[in-house]
Amino acid sequence: MAPDLHYTDPRLAQLYDLENGWGPDSAFYLSLAGPIPCEILDLGCGTGILSDGYAALGHRVTGVDPAPAMLAVARQKPQARRIRWIASTAQSFRSDRRFDLIVMTGHAFQVLVTDAEITATFSVMRDHLAPGGRIAFETRNPAINWAQRWNGATWQYQVSGETIRRSYEVQSVSAQRIRFTTHYTFLNGSLTSTSTLRFASYDTVDTLLRASGFQVRSVFGDWSLGPLDRAASEEMIFVAGR
Repeated sequence: MAPDLHYTDPRLAQLYDLENGWGPDSAFYLSLAGPIPCEILDLGCGTGILSDGYAALGHRVTGVDPAPAMLAVARQKPQARRIRWIASTAQSFRSDRRFDLIVMTGHAFQVLVTDAEITATFSVMRDHLAPGGRIAFETRNPAINWAQRWNGATWQYQVSGETIRRSYEVQSVSAQRIRFTTHYTFLNGSLTSTSTLRFASYDTVDTLLRASGFQVRSVFGDWSLGPLDRAASEEMIFVAGR
């Protein structure tokens, strides 16, 4: 998961929780851990909002992210001192610990734009999963026309009395990938971040999981545990084990 400006610039990292705060996705992943404290690996933890939620319930959490600016925000969370924070990509992470639950949330899976990157990440998950453990992640359903939804979309936020504007501009769509720019306008200037996300098909993800030694246990189409409708669901939420 090579970070782009959207994740490495301190000003944008500070905005992340405003754009991606606690929601039904967070509640879903929190519920996967169950009531008994366990070892959890949060790959691509970002600003640590979910890691903090796990730690507040007594779970032993390791949060991994390649972006120092995101980890700087994470280290300010209420439970930060109880969490092991590690600067690393998902593919290169190594630890002697074994985890009962490994999650990759916030559509971080889509930053893995090649089969090789996905396979390397699944290998890390497999090698660090405790017996009987599970992995979970989500990716947007490519059946939805995301490029059409995003191109030209705008939002604005109020932060300490300042209005910050954000807009999307799609640059290209090809081979399960969308390349787009995100424009931020601040009171004293602007920033533009360029990102590429992969919208892998269900069959691609399923095949790569099985080739990596995983068995798919559940695939949901929404955060309320609704079944996946491959033609209409916005999300493809995978839960798998060895």
